[in-house]
Amino acid sequence: MNKSPRARWGPVRSLLCLAPLFIAGPFYAFKAHYDLPSPVVELYDPVTSLPQLSEAQILGHAKYLSEDIGYRTVGTREHALGDAWVLQQAEALRSECEAVVRAHPERKLQCEVWHQQGSGSHRFDMMGKRLYKTYVNLTNIIVRVSDGTEAGKQHAVLVNSHVDSTLPSPGAADDALSVGVMLECIRVLANSPAWEPKHAIVFLFNNAEESLQDGSHLFSTQHPIANTVRAAINLEAAGTTGPELLFQATSEQMIKAYAKVPRPYGSVIANEIFSSGIILSDTDFRQFQLYLNVTGLDMAVVGNSYLYHMRKDIVENIEPGVAQHMGENTLALLLHLTSSESPLPELARAGYSSPRTVFFEHFGQFLVYSFDTANLMYCAAAVLAFIVARLTFVDPAPALKKGTSFVSELVKGTIAVSGAFVGAAISVNVVALLMDKVLGRPLSWFSSVFACILLYGPAALAGGVASQLLVGRVREHTAFTSVMLVQAFLAALIQLVGVGAGGALFLSSAPMILALVLNALLTTPGDDISLWSYAIGQLTPLVTGTEMTCAVLDVFVPLTGRIGEEAPAEYIIANIVAITGSYILPLLVPFMHRFSHRILVRAVILLAMLTGLSMAVFSMRSPFDSMHQKRLFVIHMENMTSEEQHLHVAAADAAPGFHSLAQDIANEFSVPGVTPTTVVMDDWNSDWDTMYPFSAFLTPYKFDLPLRAEHQDPLEHDFTVTAVNDKIDDAAGTRSFTLVVNHPGIIWTAVAFDAHVLEWTLDNNPPDEFARHHIKEGSFYGHDTWTVDMVIKLPPSGVDPGVKVNFMGIHEKAMWPGKKAEKAQGGRAMALFEEFDAWLEQHTRGTVDGMFLGCVGGVAVV
Repeated sequence: MNKSPRARWGPVRSLLCLAPLFIAGPFYAFKAHYDLPSPVVELYDPVTSLPQLSEAQILGHAKYLSEDIGYRTVGTREHALGDAWVLQQAEALRSECEAVVRAHPERKLQCEVWHQQGSGSHRFDMMGKRLYKTYVNLTNIIVRVSDGTEAGKQHAVLVNSHVDSTLPSPGAADDALSVGVMLECIRVLANSPAWEPKHAIVFLFNNAEESLQDGSHLFSTQHPIANTVRAAINLEAAGTTGPELLFQATSEQMIKAYAKVPRPYGSVIANEIFSSGIILSDTDFRQFQLYLNVTGLDMAVVGNSYLYHMRKDIVENIEPGVAQHMGENTLALLLHLTSSESPLPELARAGYSSPRTVFFEHFGQFLVYSFDTANLMYCAAAVLAFIVARLTFVDPAPALKKGTSFVSELVKGTIAVSGAFVGAAISVNVVALLMDKVLGRPLSWFSSVFACILLYGPAALAGGVASQLLVGRVREHTAFTSVMLVQAFLAALIQLVGVGAGGALFLSSAPMILALVLNALLTTPGDDISLWSYAIGQLTPLVTGTEMTCAVLDVFVPLTGRIGEEAPAEYIIANIVAITGSYILPLLVPFMHRFSHRILVRAVILLAMLTGLSMAVFSMRSPFDSMHQKRLFVIHMENMTSEEQHLHVAAADAAPGFHSLAQDIANEFSVPGVTPTTVVMDDWNSDWDTMYPFSAFLTPYKFDLPLRAEHQDPLEHDFTVTAVNDKIDDAAGTRSFTLVVNHPGIIWTAVAFDAHVLEWTLDNNPPDEFARHHIKEGSFYGHDTWTVDMVIKLPPSGVDPGVKVNFMGIHEKAMWPGKKAEKAQGGRAMALFEEFDAWLEQHTRGTVDGMFLGCVGGVAVV
């Protein structure tokens, strides 16, 4: 005798039944994602008396560098002070190491210190632009810790951080935090009596990452122990909160090494996103790959990257536990890589190749397995999913002569599942278009990482549900089965083409197989899908999807504030919400088909109303606040050739209000009655060459300065660009000369010129054509001359018209607020910046962070 059909619960009652899962799953994932260790204060464990990593000590180092010394821009006096302080710490640790060995002569331990100094040049392509860097007398501090034997020094792991900070930032997290971690690791290792390294550690405190990785280039190409490095660990920060993310791993051996850390945080998805070039970011790791040809790990703190390269990158804004997390993971890596189980000898013998490894954290476990294993698992899961789908299939119309085929049902279900995704994507992009072009309120969600979910989440749901009205009626069981099969087969397909991110779909589809099997046991054919099956099938997507969403939004939302006015930021974020939302709620499609057409229509109307309400609320919302600020780039330019002075102002985002702010700035600081207009930003706009090629992201204005008394003073800068050793070879049709740039008191100089360069001392491959060339410089404090030898092709006429060189640089004493303590030495630029900064703070209520640079430039024909 057949069972009676079970009473069907309505949508409200069903959702209430599932509510604990929908609350507990994301809550667990959110807590796990942002979990940090408790900060440690004591240098030694009070129970064991053994040394331990102390967050208090790490932050003390970071605070001294970022606040006591301050803004350590390459070429400044503060940069030199930072170099001297780190060298002092390294020498103190060497003395401490030697004292340990004297007290315990049997201990195999040696600490060596180098203070490297050198000059060089390298090509640095970025954002599709060809750029050359040159540097003079830059320095690095290197500490090698080993067992003191030649065999023990043969294979080394390099761990790197940078001492310098960038133009507008004191750099507490970026990268003084990492400097503190490395100093603390040296102390703990040297004082741990049971530790004797089988392989060496090279601690590189490089001094010029922010000037486009000059310090790491100097070490990699010129230091005598660079050839002993077999793997590199790069420590960075693009934020101040949350766990340190492993975002780049370049070999299976190093991924397995990372699996040994106590708190792993990283996935193959992050690795593949970064490797794809979607995120325009770069670190010293590039130099180690290019010039040392080594594998390694690139790790960074990325939470709250609103403060990345901002004034508020200070120690008080670093979340408690961040330093402890970075320190403990780094120390664990070093302990493993210096042990007898280390892969360093294998890397020396066999080298490395790009990893074919899937890795991710799942419910507290860090899973690592090969692509071959993944191929087998995912294909097996796809086959199993198909078998379960076929065995649990029930003909919805058995009384008909031909019935309903399994394949036709799956086609209908697949159309429904695909339609939901397409509907969500269309809906969020329509809302993005309305917010951006119609309402003129892009980036309204910017000040909160998760606010965009409130704006685009209802739209994604509305689009997904509305699509089902167009698809027509589909059996709930068919839709559930189709979700499982689509995800299982996509996981296998994506993995088979060599993309490890397919593992995310494997994780979500595998529990659905179990859910369908359970459903067959709990229900009678023809019944609704059991809510227990929904709970099992939704658990992994809720947890994994929430963690994935947190990680993606942590990076991409703050990033929208620095990718330029023309970038489609609104659509990027809208689509991220649609994609991650579709992953988190895959079973929404069968759940909607559980109910009648009338309920679907009501759901669409309700979600559309919520979308409209959300748009109305966000259209009145300001994108910025005091901790999530707009970036404003300000240059006071003194042109030595024309003797003119101008104020340049630019932004790097699409948020509304900048053009009206520019008008307000013009009214306050420019000549009366001026109407500001943007200027063209291209390779020939040399006013922003100090920031080239990032300048491509900027929307710039150029203002005349009023005729104040201080603006009448003559320009007194001994900044010259000349040519020496000048020779013309009429027979060859060439000219050879040495370009000499003399820039006393000016840092970060840049030159740009048009010429057909045949040879030069920068590299062996100048473009074989008449082209625009950009050369930027970063040198140690007090070094004010650099040169480039070159041979250029003369025009067909054979007459040398000279080379027109645009040159510019930053007055070392005219950077606000970095040089605030000695503002009197910054001249008219600093006087203007002090006034401008105070006005900006009051006018915008602290929602704008200004970078103020006093620049000097001109044109020379050589």
